Amino acid sequence: MSTMNISLPESMKAFVDEQVGQRGYGTSSEYLRELIRRDQDRVQLRGLLLAGASSEATQPVDAAYFDALRAQVQQPRRAAKRKV
Repeated sequence: MSTMNISLPESMKAFVDEQVGQRGYGTSSEYLRELIRRDQDRVQLRGLLLAGASSEATQPVDAAYFDALRAQVQQPRRAAKRKV
């Protein structure tokens, strides 16, 4: 694992220390890693949303579409129950 040193104003360091204590993190590094993971997830989700928004339109999504999707998802479950 690599090491990175960061400089924070005292007020931000106090906030990080407070969050570490209140949220049960062992160290400030654990807290910052969690923030970075959340930001990575946010960036990935934003990319997926933008890709979806810029993609070509498909068939309309209506109740029949969701019924077919539910049936498709439930099919493996039904087959697994039969094996038991």
